Amino acid sequence: MGALLWLLIPVGAGLVAAAWSSWALRHRKTGDVAELAGYARFRDAMEKQNSVPDPTPAASDSA
Repeated sequence: MGALLWLLIPVGAGLVAAAWSSWALRHRKTGDVAELAGYARFRDAMEKQNSVPDPTPAASDSA
């Protein structure tokens, strides 16, 4: 009976490994579309940051 209990350890580990591998290899629906949308948002944010005028030259002109 003790040998059967020791056999359950590798069988259980195999089942856990199979469940983990099926979860890790699942088909994700986000893919490149979400990454490209995130990159487009990043570009828009960087363009907005560069479009704001710098207040320092105006302050030096009035002095």
